[in-house]
Amino acid sequence: MATILALDTSSGSAVALVRDGVTLASASSPDPRGHAERLTPLVAGVLEEASVGIGDLDAIAVGTGPAPFTGLRVGLVTAAMLARPRDLPVWGVPSLDAWAAGVAAHAPEGLSEVRIVTDARRKEVYTARYRLEPGSAGGIRLSEPHAVVRSAGLAATGEAVAGPGTDLYPQEFAAARVLAASFDVSQIALLAAARVERGEAVPTEPLYLRRPDIHGKPASAMAGGR
Repeated sequence: MATILALDTSSGSAVALVRDGVTLASASSPDPRGHAERLTPLVAGVLEEASVGIGDLDAIAVGTGPAPFTGLRVGLVTAAMLARPRDLPVWGVPSLDAWAAGVAAHAPEGLSEVRIVTDARRKEVYTARYRLEPGSAGGIRLSEPHAVVRSAGLAATGEAVAGPGTDLYPQEFAAARVLAASFDVSQIALLAAARVERGEAVPTEPLYLRRPDIHGKPASAMAGGR
């Protein structure tokens, strides 16, 4: 039986333990800035609830964004630190893919495509469009690459959209077909396992999509002298 720990810090912090496609336990915190303090206790709580030890894991799956630099890095580093002493594989899945897979799992009849939008701050959203294909891994296939765009410049007239970006910018999505959806971190594990089984890549490179905000002295001043 494959037991997979799933982590995601693309927005808040979320953890799930999945065994053979069944979620044994899950927990999350909506705080978008407290990942370093919250993720490890969430992991410990989920493992305790399911009576599973770190040594019982077969793999760790982690969301790769897109997301702001700091929060996303916490999830990726935590996954690597948990895996390294036990030589566990770490599988990466874009977080927007997990959103789309959650929509696909409960899609209304006739829905063939959905755009996912999440918060990128600065009045921008991360977005990607997916075809819903029951025969593909997780029931989805990427049809438009991940991107970060101005919320006001995203034309979504008539198309199905889902994700927290629709709540943040309701005027921009007033002409869209907004679907009720919530993030299910278990989809990170389910998508990763399906892709590995199909021989597909599961890279852990983070999807930042833009340079991180840096506060303080300019790089030239820090490198140039005193």
